[in-house]
Amino acid sequence: MHAVARLRAERLARSLKPFVARGSRVERCPRCRIAPTYCLCPWTAPVATRAGVCLVMHDIEALKPTNTGWLIADVVPDTQAFGWSRVTVDPRLEALLADPQWQPYLVFPGEYAAPERVVDRVAPESGKRPLFILLDATWTEARKMFRKSPYLDHLPVLSLQPEQVSRYRLRRSTREDHLCTAEVAALCLELAGETQAAEALGDHFELFTRHYLAAKHRQPLDTGDELHRRRQVALQA
Repeated sequence: MHAVARLRAERLARSLKPFVARGSRVERCPRCRIAPTYCLCPWTAPVATRAGVCLVMHDIEALKPTNTGWLIADVVPDTQAFGWSRVTVDPRLEALLADPQWQPYLVFPGEYAAPERVVDRVAPESGKRPLFILLDATWTEARKMFRKSPYLDHLPVLSLQPEQVSRYRLRRSTREDHLCTAEVAALCLELAGETQAAEALGDHFELFTRHYLAAKHRQPLDTGDELHRRRQVALQA
């Protein structure tokens, strides 16, 4: 069970009433969250990376079947996930940020941070591994989290300038230039020189979208196409 799955289990355990998401009555594979006949698991495997990802997730984000932070944890072994609160901070998150093996970067648009905090490239201190802190939430929620998380105020803000429009077709931001969490993580991995992991996460994200939408609309799915074959070859390498 990876970090987002554990966070989901923790969140469900303390719920006073069941969380009802769209399509919640659909039977889903517990690992990939897609209907069993469209299961993505045969094409899913982690990729070794030096970089890590830390997801700070808004209250119900881990419960949503369309959450893409889950996809990051599928691919990046060193993925941690913590629930966000305005009044408290998880001690495990504080310990992670203080761990000397990591150089944390808070990934957020630079226009919202003081100029002296903003960086546009990954240049960790000698011997330290890059750790990308992602605020996993809707855009409105993420801005609130950025403003009201003082324990993150000392971190450099990695401001991405992606040229592509988001390919996320499951839930969409009102702004076309906003990327989903998995896309942001893939860009961060590219900046860290983790090309293989970035490509694997991009492919995993695209396959998840295809499988999820095919299951939702009960449409046939071609698992012998180029993308499926490429992932199969990568998994066998």
